[in-house]
Amino acid sequence: MTPRRRLRSAVAMAAVAASVLLLGAAATPPPVPDDPADPMRALEYWLDGARIRDAWQTTRGDGVTIAVIDTGIAKVPGVFDGAVTGGTDVSGTGSADGRTPLGAIDGDHGSWVASLAAGRGAPDGTGMIGVAPEADLLSISVGFGAAAAVPFTEQVAKGMRWAVDNGADIINLSFTTNTLDWDKSWDDAFLYAFEHDVVVVVAAGNRGSGTNIIGAPATIPGVLTVGGVDQTGTASIEASTQGITIGIAAPSEGLLGVSADGKVAQWRGTSGAAPIVAGIAALVRSAHPDMDAANVINRIIKTAIPVDGMTRTPDPLYGFGLVDAAAAVTADVPTVDANPMGDLAEWVRIYRRAETEPQPAPTAAPVEVPPLPAADAPTEPGSPLLPSAETVRYGTLPLIALTVPGILVALGVTAAARRIRSARARTPHS
Repeated sequence: MTPRRRLRSAVAMAAVAASVLLLGAAATPPPVPDDPADPMRALEYWLDGARIRDAWQTTRGDGVTIAVIDTGIAKVPGVFDGAVTGGTDVSGTGSADGRTPLGAIDGDHGSWVASLAAGRGAPDGTGMIGVAPEADLLSISVGFGAAAAVPFTEQVAKGMRWAVDNGADIINLSFTTNTLDWDKSWDDAFLYAFEHDVVVVVAAGNRGSGTNIIGAPATIPGVLTVGGVDQTGTASIEASTQGITIGIAAPSEGLLGVSADGKVAQWRGTSGAAPIVAGIAALVRSAHPDMDAANVINRIIKTAIPVDGMTRTPDPLYGFGLVDAAAAVTADVPTVDANPMGDLAEWVRIYRRAETEPQPAPTAAPVEVPPLPAADAPTEPGSPLLPSAETVRYGTLPLIALTVPGILVALGVTAAARRIRSARARTPHS
């Protein structure tokens, strides 16, 4: 158990002890202000479909912090009052507290995600409410495209580390890069989160936006990747995608989200399915404060509801099945020693060609090589117009050897020619 987990466990136990002293027995949480007849709450079909209302009888996420690395959680009165306990900007263009929405198109996205995960709802039980309405939020604003002055991979790596260092128990990433691989800087950033016992929840991506198969960060070993289903529990065609790393399925169609201007919008996509699961992870961590991240993830996938037509687990559409919040919080699930979604450290060791074990020292003695003979002493420099021993040996002598015989042959030929002409001149003509 990490020091932070031990601290949370001690705080939770102290709270239980205080309840026992005041009431004489451990008390169940007071009911969540919740009016199912409210038209807005009635639209939140996942509250009953994923058995979130049942889980509220045990916990509402108190004492857990969810970091939302997105386009920024807006300062919407009521919905996020007391919820956002800290924030930062990693885009280079946002405000220091991470609360300024970034992007002309995506500016509401971060607020939609946060309201699904931990929106407070109205005190009278009306209005949109999040899955873990007593969890805290961290707003880490990132920018996409022109909304950022910093490369996106660098933003994510920095945001992950900031979230961990500022107390995040769960990190929600509702975006995809549409590529299976990821920047090497993410290796250390995600390992940093895993080593500090943080649950990382990631959206699988949507076919409707061009993602036919999951991409990073949903492909990173150790993250809990969320696929999407419609209101009937059937894999969504447009608002989800497929891939072998999907771990769990949650609603991704007909979702609600509070925009930066405070209005409630309807939207769809695994960007919304992910914070629903992140909120459920907060409920599990709140109910089991001594539980590590690997077992939080294990409880969520092992208590999932199988879907007709699943051919295997994990299934490329549904993962281990549909998320069940109440079962994840209360069921008796054997503990595990490792993250069931994979080991990033092992992946890095194998595929990034990290340093291997030291090679054994050689046992043979080195061979001694005798020194080379000393070089000849340099000669005195001479005039280039005077012959030297080298020019005489390799130039003059060969030239003489070839020239003299040639001259003698020429003289002999000349003499012979003269004798012939003399003989012809003495011979009388007929």
